[in-house]
Amino acid sequence: MLSYLTINNLMHAVDIIIIWFLMYKIIQFVEGTRALQILFGVGTVILVKVVSWYLGLMTLSWVMDQLITWAPIALVVIFQQEIRRGLETLGRRLTVRRARIDNTVEHQLIKSLDDALQYMSKRRIGALITIQREDHLDEYIKTGIKLDANVTGQLLINTFIPNTPLHDGAVIISKGRIAVAAAYLPLSESTRIPKELGTRHRAAVGISEASDAITVVVSEETGEISITQKGDLLRHMDQKSYLNFFEHQFLPAVDDAVTKMHWWRKGGQLR
Repeated sequence: MLSYLTINNLMHAVDIIIIWFLMYKIIQFVEGTRALQILFGVGTVILVKVVSWYLGLMTLSWVMDQLITWAPIALVVIFQQEIRRGLETLGRRLTVRRARIDNTVEHQLIKSLDDALQYMSKRRIGALITIQREDHLDEYIKTGIKLDANVTGQLLINTFIPNTPLHDGAVIISKGRIAVAAAYLPLSESTRIPKELGTRHRAAVGISEASDAITVVVSEETGEISITQKGDLLRHMDQKSYLNFFEHQFLPAVDDAVTKMHWWRKGGQLR
């Protein structure tokens, strides 16, 4: 009997810990977005419902019941972008990524980005470059002008030269090639973005909220280089900082693949 009670109490404790963890992750996920304010509104409706029921305010309680009944449908419509982003994030974590041994394309991509960023930053040429990762960007690629060209620093620079047909909008790099230029990206509504930053930065954060893409921004006012990923905005990136970032993001599969090969060849014993 004592053992049963102990196990039962332990399961209750685990249950509570899981619920608190899920609540923490949800709050962390929606922090700084419109979803957080809406969740506070939902909490207020529930609180009013409980108070009205306790005080016997039947009409107010009935109104709150109607709001609570139809709220799930409204929340799905309002939060469709956030829900999709959350499900895609969960799916990426449950997917085993393919290890790549040959990183020639990645090294060329990093060199081309470095050449272009150094040139544009020094001359304060505004730029917006999005690099597709696991999530498809087809809906955004369709909004741009097709290039389907090799990634080179010279082409990236020429694309963003002011007053040229392709300079306004984003370049999207997909599968190691420049897919399109002058593409439109979704603008973020996050309140964490500093007010002095413009549309390019909001678009960069927006695409990072909607996908796992990495986006590089060059400010035309200051020449500052910024990078967005998973809703985060990394500012004041110098050459060393962004090169380290690119190498960490694009090249880790080499070491992972080699380690796995050694582990397999040595009968499962890492040495």
